[in-house]
Amino acid sequence: MQATTNIAALLLSAFLISGAAIGQDDDQWTDLFNGEDTTGWSNPYEWGEINVVDGEIHLTASKKFFLVTDKKYDDFVFEGEVMIPEGQANSGFMFRCHSEKNKVYGYQAECDGSDRRWSGGLYDESRRGWIWPSIKGRTKEAKFLEHAEESQAYFKKPEVAGALDRNGWNKYRITCQGDSLKIEVNGVVTTEIEDDTDASGFIAIQHHGEKGQTYRFRNLRIKELKPQS
Repeated sequence: MQATTNIAALLLSAFLISGAAIGQDDDQWTDLFNGEDTTGWSNPYEWGEINVVDGEIHLTASKKFFLVTDKKYDDFVFEGEVMIPEGQANSGFMFRCHSEKNKVYGYQAECDGSDRRWSGGLYDESRRGWIWPSIKGRTKEAKFLEHAEESQAYFKKPEVAGALDRNGWNKYRITCQGDSLKIEVNGVVTTEIEDDTDASGFIAIQHHGEKGQTYRFRNLRIKELKPQS
């Protein structure tokens, strides 16, 4: 009886420790969007309509623009969801990016609504262009990791689990630690490379400029990581 009691106590203790660890992990996340207004975000452009509707950020415009966080981030895990409109559409999440008047540039996790299906690729906005998966114009600085072939297969086979939902919400997860950059779309790793162009910058969400179209974003949050030793 005593042994059974001790085992039960140990199991309960392990459960409580596990639960505390999970709670602690959750506490490390910071919401970038409060669901009510765009506090913590700025529009560096002279155009672009921004509305908060039912806990979502809606971007509408006739020219490309980005809504940018007020804070810069170094090493982190970012998560966000995007729904692109019907018809011609393209969007993305900028990270470690830079902002000037009427211009945002830097790393972008692609959200590609075209038949090309390069969602989850890495694009260097207003700078070097496609880094991955493009072959033409690929930057020589990028050091590709071992799973590159699997990532490329994802782009070629949109029917695989985790592929972009053209008519629904898509969850992006971006991890930056040092020179390592990883992009996941709906739970599938699509890009994982090493690139040392930017070590810090803003997070931003994109309207690609299709006239009258509205892009929707929600559940934007970030967990800052300690620098690698």
